Amino acid sequence: MNGLIAQIEKGKPFFEKISRNIYLRAIRDGFIAGMPVILFSSIFILIAYVPNAWGFHWSKDIENLLMTPYNYSMGILGLFVAGTTAKALTDSMNRSLPSTNQINFISTMLAAIVGFLLMAANPAKDGGFLTGFMGTKGLLTAFIAAFITVNVYKVCVKNNVTIRMPEEVPPNISQVFKDLIPFTLSVVLLYVIELIVHTTLGVNVAESIGKLLAPLFQAADGYVGITIIFGAFAFFWFVGIHGPSIVEPAIAAITYANAETNLQLLQAGEHADKILTSGTQMFIVTMGGTGATLVVPFMFMWLTKSKRNKAIGRASVVPTFFGVNEPILFGAPLVLNPIFFIPFILAPIVNVWIFKFFIDTLGMNSFTANLPWTTPAPLGLILGTNFQVLAFILATLLIVVDVIIYYPFLKVYDEQILAEEAAGTNSSDALKEKVAANFDTKKADAILEKSAAKETKEITDQTNVLVLCAGGGTSGLLANALNKAAKEYGVPVTAAAGSYGAHREILSQYQLVILAPQVASNYEDMKVETDKLDIKLAKTEGAQYIKLTRDGQGALDFVKEQMEK
Repeated sequence: MNGLIAQIEKGKPFFEKISRNIYLRAIRDGFIAGMPVILFSSIFILIAYVPNAWGFHWSKDIENLLMTPYNYSMGILGLFVAGTTAKALTDSMNRSLPSTNQINFISTMLAAIVGFLLMAANPAKDGGFLTGFMGTKGLLTAFIAAFITVNVYKVCVKNNVTIRMPEEVPPNISQVFKDLIPFTLSVVLLYVIELIVHTTLGVNVAESIGKLLAPLFQAADGYVGITIIFGAFAFFWFVGIHGPSIVEPAIAAITYANAETNLQLLQAGEHADKILTSGTQMFIVTMGGTGATLVVPFMFMWLTKSKRNKAIGRASVVPTFFGVNEPILFGAPLVLNPIFFIPFILAPIVNVWIFKFFIDTLGMNSFTANLPWTTPAPLGLILGTNFQVLAFILATLLIVVDVIIYYPFLKVYDEQILAEEAAGTNSSDALKEKVAANFDTKKADAILEKSAAKETKEITDQTNVLVLCAGGGTSGLLANALNKAAKEYGVPVTAAAGSYGAHREILSQYQLVILAPQVASNYEDMKVETDKLDIKLAKTEGAQYIKLTRDGQGALDFVKEQMEK
């Protein structure tokens, strides 16, 4: 098993490169920016359809009244995402361009939205838009519009294809003329694509994409498809790479379109049978975080004999309950630990198999609502499927099954740690040879000890620290530890948590940025941004980060060391 882990590690640089791909990142960041729309619309789904579980149904007039806000938010999600994805990709492109010759993200957003409308709407039909392709069914079209638009702008900006105005003209007016040519070229190009597709296939681009990819959508909903997709989530995280950064952008359009389809089926009184949804990902496959780790901290706390393992369980149980499982991933550790390789990959796959059995065989309705990922998994499962009786049974069954899967491996690991404790050895050091350097606890201890031993000047000026992770949950652990310690010791440090990709508008407010382990692979990209603003940047390793979240004084020392570099 150790040899297998070593072989897997060799591919880590390649996987990290994929996770940093600017197009995958733009899709992910575009969705993050549009998340308020998604969550807002789900409120009305819950109000409209949760009462059905108790046999109560609103009248058609009330149902239409409740669904109107949904239709004007989630119903045009594709329109929003075309703009937000274009904005995210523009930001990435601008990192490689001179600061004096940047792409105007407002202009790319507008051009992408116009292009999306040309390819997804049909004002000539019935005198209005084809709303069916303005929402989740049009997401792939939104990505195409954003990618083509930003690349056209990049070519024009790099080659100065623009209308130059005299220096006396105000900058805001000059910018309008500077953007006119790339705006025109990108919109016309997208319109030409729409005309070609419509002439050839008789439908617009959005509808043609849906028809062409329908077999792929169906295959992804099968046992083989869900095994590959959700096995990849866990596999990438096990080798220390944030799995959703690679897999989620590739399936995002399918998951949100399937949730929309499920809702339409439910409204029509039919079986909502689409498996691959965002709810499946968050509350079935990743119960308590990637690896289906909801039960693991409780097992560490209640079923182990090692003092160290019990302490790790107690420290990890609360954040893991809300989907932030880095304390158990890196604290145990689970990632790159050969003992946990099988259950870490197997538990999510078995969970989604059981869910599919409940949908296909027992007739349970799948997810129709999109809830915040921090919703505790059992509650998210029950709410997202509208309080069905089978949902309560499924939530209980998944917990039992995950305990059974993890238990034998946990016992082996606990015996190992007990033996090390009995021999008077440091279990973290003993594990060093079995995990990669990125999660080497001894190395992390050495870094922190060096930081503490080094003479540092006290921080006297106000220092604002931004901690970034993938979704804003893990970063909150360190930000909270810093704020608490700063208040306790009277140090002028203020920390905030954020998600990578949603940081650019607020970056200038901070003097130091700390990358959590899950986004540490973005260090070089981030450094381009921080260097332009003369901001300090630091990345952290797994065990090091977890130790910082539990040691306020150590976290302050870490900040002081970074500020003196």
